[in-house]
Amino acid sequence: MAKIIGGLGTSHIPAIGGAIHKGLQQDPYWKPFFDGFPPIHEWLKTQKPDVMVIFYNDHGLNFFLDKMPTFAVGAAPQYVNSDEGWGIPSLEPLKGEVDLSWQIINHLMDKEFDITTCQEMLVDHACSLPLKLFFPEGDYSVTVVPVCINTVQFPLPKAHRVYAFGRAVGEAVAAWDSSKKVAFIASGGLSHQLEGTRAGFINKDFDLKFMESLLTNPEWATQFSIHELVEKTGTQGIELLAWLAMRAALTVGDQPGVRKVHSNYHIPISNTATGLLALEKVS
Repeated sequence: MAKIIGGLGTSHIPAIGGAIHKGLQQDPYWKPFFDGFPPIHEWLKTQKPDVMVIFYNDHGLNFFLDKMPTFAVGAAPQYVNSDEGWGIPSLEPLKGEVDLSWQIINHLMDKEFDITTCQEMLVDHACSLPLKLFFPEGDYSVTVVPVCINTVQFPLPKAHRVYAFGRAVGEAVAAWDSSKKVAFIASGGLSHQLEGTRAGFINKDFDLKFMESLLTNPEWATQFSIHELVEKTGTQGIELLAWLAMRAALTVGDQPGVRKVHSNYHIPISNTATGLLALEKVS
């Protein structure tokens, strides 16, 4: 069976890609953010994952407001990262893990999740930036399974529904007949709002409580309704649902515990609270 090694969470602000492209990692504005990653780089070099299952939200490159599935899973042999207009250089096509994709899709259907299956799929900065951040030397030898969660247009899935969804994805990976090592990525958040009267809103206290809960009480955020989470984190802060799905995926198996490898929290980057977290699954 496949081995689940852990989960990673990171913000995916487009400006991060621009900073990488311009070599600004040591610039005073960017240094506190990028300084959080070396311990995770070392962990990844030790663990050597083969596959990354990426929980993320699409920003209009593959899905737009006229067609926005609640849950979508990629089942393509490769995923093209196309220009979004942010000035971020595109990656080479990401190689898909098709067998695992269908394992996840079939298991989710068995668990009565109605999902969109994508045998062709464009992936935006929410998929590409985590790979650039976690593999800064450009070695994207991992294969990927993109798992898209709607955090863009109401109605949004409830937090407890996303938690159950993430756990079902974890079950599918744990049952995959493969010797490969799999890690989960959560891409998005944390608290931020980019428009309206609350533009620039950040809630540090809630962010830190949420990050701590992923270690000690992973279902903590499921007590809140979607509207309560938007109130606490901002319109775009609801991207924390990806983090909730990642953590739920780690709860499967006889040993559901995790240990924290490393974390970092920095505000602000482009009016956004940036979070970073690496959890290793305890076996």
